[in-house]
Amino acid sequence: MGIGPLQLIRQATPAQRRTLLAAALGWALDAFDAMLYALVLALLMKDFGMSKGTAGLLGTLTLLASGVGGVLFGFIADRVGRKQALMASILTYSICSFASGLATDIAMLAAARFVLGLGMGGEWNTGAALVAETWPTELRAKAIAIVQSSWAIGFAAAALVAGPVARYFGWRAVFFIGILPALLTLWMQRSVPESMMWEEQRREKAARIGEGTNNRSDETNPAVGFSALFSPAFAKPTMTLLFFNFFSLFAWWGLFTWIPPYLSLPVGQGGRGFGVVGTTTLLVILNLVGMLPGYASFGWIADQVGRRNAFLLYSLMAAVLIPLYAAARSSALLMIIGALVAFFGTGLFSGSGIIGSELFPTSLRATALGFTYNGARAMSSVAPLVIGTIGEMRGLGAAFYLCAAGYLLAALMATRLPETRGKELQ
Repeated sequence: MGIGPLQLIRQATPAQRRTLLAAALGWALDAFDAMLYALVLALLMKDFGMSKGTAGLLGTLTLLASGVGGVLFGFIADRVGRKQALMASILTYSICSFASGLATDIAMLAAARFVLGLGMGGEWNTGAALVAETWPTELRAKAIAIVQSSWAIGFAAAALVAGPVARYFGWRAVFFIGILPALLTLWMQRSVPESMMWEEQRREKAARIGEGTNNRSDETNPAVGFSALFSPAFAKPTMTLLFFNFFSLFAWWGLFTWIPPYLSLPVGQGGRGFGVVGTTTLLVILNLVGMLPGYASFGWIADQVGRRNAFLLYSLMAAVLIPLYAAARSSALLMIIGALVAFFGTGLFSGSGIIGSELFPTSLRATALGFTYNGARAMSSVAPLVIGTIGEMRGLGAAFYLCAAGYLLAALMATRLPETRGKELQ
């Protein structure tokens, strides 16, 4: 499979390493802040008297906002630069994580989680665009996969922090810790370069405007850039990637929003009855043994067998494994099967940034990534609510079968995606 992650980083330029680090840290801290909610969900349900349906609805609001944020920050990134949009998204989700800890009722918590979702949605596409435009064609897939794998690190860090902090200081303190990612922007402003590909295109646009060959209003109208996604050249790949992401994300958020409470809730309430230590241990293993190598491996697999075949492999394996996870009872089986579900069920998302970057030109890339990924995340926002509602009626284990169906439908959409392996960015 060629070079490994360490060799990849060694042969990169200093600028490439800094963009990779910025995007990876931003995505890891995005995961850290986003997953704090799931990790203290059982405590929130108790303190606010929330049902599973209401708890799922708050998760749905965050995902809905992420779709809006993805499109919004994608447009900003295509107009003012990848780095500035990335920094703005990080500040948004950090501040709103802190604000979640100040909530005194469900309405205040819902408002904070909604605005947090805007920043959460904007981080992914701006970071992916920055890395895709900085790294060469032969290393692009591997670099984006490394960025994507940092989600698992952020999730694992959240699991390690949330359990002890919530136990000794309460769930509010857990959310207060979520302000820490804001410090990352201080380093980014000083050390991370802007995409040279984006800057070159901006200079070319300025030259065309100066010569009177371009309409300035088109450059600042979000409808113009957004409508290009549905032009004859891009409509089919746009919609295919959108629905692949939708089915995958429905399955992922439906499953992983509810795995923490599934593990910690009493057996009588449809959970598995593990304590704080047991739940934290299972979640950390799920992330570091499952998600992390799953994300990172996708770039290497996609370079070997192609983007489309890699999507098929990962989505089909996830669909097969989820029913086995729902049927597991012992901690050993939950750990082993859970790690495998996380490997395949989350690893495929590395491919969304890879193929999305290769399908669309620089002038449209961040907007396209924002729409196809975060638009899908908004569409999938019903997943926590749906799985929570079904879990209320039939148990969470039974509800997870719907997540398996989501991965099967994602595999079907993958067969309609074009192959982009080896494509030069435009």
